[in-house]
Amino acid sequence: MTPDTPDSPAPRADGRRPDGRRARGDRTRHEVALQAALSATVYGLDALTVGTLAARTGHSKSGILTVFANREAIQLAAVTEARVLYRRHVVEPSWPAAPGRPRLRALLDNWVAYQRDGVFPGGCFITTTSVEYGRREGPVADAVRDLVREWLHLLESELSAAGSRFPADDAFRIDAYLRAASTRYQLFGDDADLERAGRLSLAVLGA
Repeated sequence: MTPDTPDSPAPRADGRRPDGRRARGDRTRHEVALQAALSATVYGLDALTVGTLAARTGHSKSGILTVFANREAIQLAAVTEARVLYRRHVVEPSWPAAPGRPRLRALLDNWVAYQRDGVFPGGCFITTTSVEYGRREGPVADAVRDLVREWLHLLESELSAAGSRFPADDAFRIDAYLRAASTRYQLFGDDADLERAGRLSLAVLGA
């Protein structure tokens, strides 16, 4: 889950103006995917409907179905958008820190802030969708699993750099603390649960 480096679109060589329809389609795609990702943390990915998303975004049903072939395509876009938000708020701000213990501390601090700031209204996207798709198969379930694996791999990499003898075990413990904190924070709204998760996670390495 290293920072992405997006390619900048090349200017048009023919001098023609960009296609306005494409720009509108891209805007619709992004707005619907964002709203789908946010809603999924409260109601679940399975609860997403074109009608509900149309009402929440102001786009027509036909407009949404022009850029998304079906509901599954919207669900997949929601997972992709959630990954973008998770990286933006948790991963990328930690990257200037040195690998290992400093970066792990930054990741955990960013995760606590991401929860407290309510980036997703229903808590951590990874936590909520993991429960929903834990025993299921198909493209959406695979996308959720890939997102979880990517996060765990990042934790293991930083734990290894920090000198952990058993990075997979330590990543398991940290992930468990964060998932518990996300759930309890949504239930009780107590910041102490987020702080506790960060403290216990750092204690894995005696930090």
